[in-house]
Amino acid sequence: MDFVELKVEVNAAFSDILVAELAEIGYESFVETDAGLAAYIAGDRFDRSKVAGLIRRYRRQADIRYAFRTLERINWNERWEKGYESIAVDGQCLVRAAFHPADERFAYQIVITPKMSFGTGHHETTFLMLSSQLRTDHRGKQVLDVGCGTGILAIMASRRGAARVVAVDVDEWAVENARENAELNHCENVTIHLGTIEQVAVSERFDLLLANINRNVLLREIPAYAGCLQPGGRLLVSGFYESDAGDIGQVASRSQLVWEEQRTKNQWACVSFRKEAMA
Repeated sequence: MDFVELKVEVNAAFSDILVAELAEIGYESFVETDAGLAAYIAGDRFDRSKVAGLIRRYRRQADIRYAFRTLERINWNERWEKGYESIAVDGQCLVRAAFHPADERFAYQIVITPKMSFGTGHHETTFLMLSSQLRTDHRGKQVLDVGCGTGILAIMASRRGAARVVAVDVDEWAVENARENAELNHCENVTIHLGTIEQVAVSERFDLLLANINRNVLLREIPAYAGCLQPGGRLLVSGFYESDAGDIGQVASRSQLVWEEQRTKNQWACVSFRKEAMA
C-alpha cells in the first residue's frame, strides 16, 4: 500500500495546530521539518479536498504553503530509519531502533522497527503516556492498549510487569508493525488485534486502559473504555491539547470515571482517571 506525504511550510508556532487538525482527517504520522512539518496518510484514505478546506480556514492566521507526493511503502521505511533518533523518557526508558546501541543506564529499553505507525516516542503525547506509565503500577494487571500504533505502550506495560496485554488498532499496517515490535522485545504476553475496541474487547474487563488517540475519537469512545474497566481500574489518555482536557473530563465524569491527574508537555495533555468502585 502506498502512502501520501503532505509537506507543509508554516511557522513552528502553528505546526501543532495543523498536526491536531490533520489527525482529525486521518493523518497518522508527523515529522517536524526545517520549514514546518510532513504528514502521512494511507493512499486509500487520502482526500485532497479535505486538506484544501483545512488550509483555507487557517490562511488568514498563518502563511501556509503545501504540496503532496506519493511514497512507496519501502521508500518510506528507508527514509524513516535513516532519520530515526532514540528517545529518553524521564531517565528511565529508552526507545531506540535496532540499529542503535543499547544503553544499560536505562531500566527499560524498548526496541522498535520504525515504520509508518504513530507512536515512535517522538511526539509529546507518546512521551507523556510513557512517562505516566512509569508512574503507574502495572504488576499483575490486565492491560488494554487502544489505537496501539507501533505497540510502544503495550510493550512498556509488559515490561512494567503486566500479566497480560491486549492491543488493538484499526490500521492493518500498524498491527503488523506492533506485532513485529512485540516479538522484537520478547513480549510473549502481548496480543495485538486488528479492529475497534467494540470488535475486540466486548466482554473483557481490564485493570488499566491506555489510549493515545485524537480528541474526537476519545470523546466518542471514552464510554466504551469505561465499560471495559474493572471497578477501580485506571484509564490513561492522551492525544489532545491542554485546552481540550475539560471536554475530555466531562465525558469521563458521565462514564463514572474520576479525574486523578493531568500532565502536560508543549501544550499537549495526558490525563489519568479511575473508575468508581461499586458501592
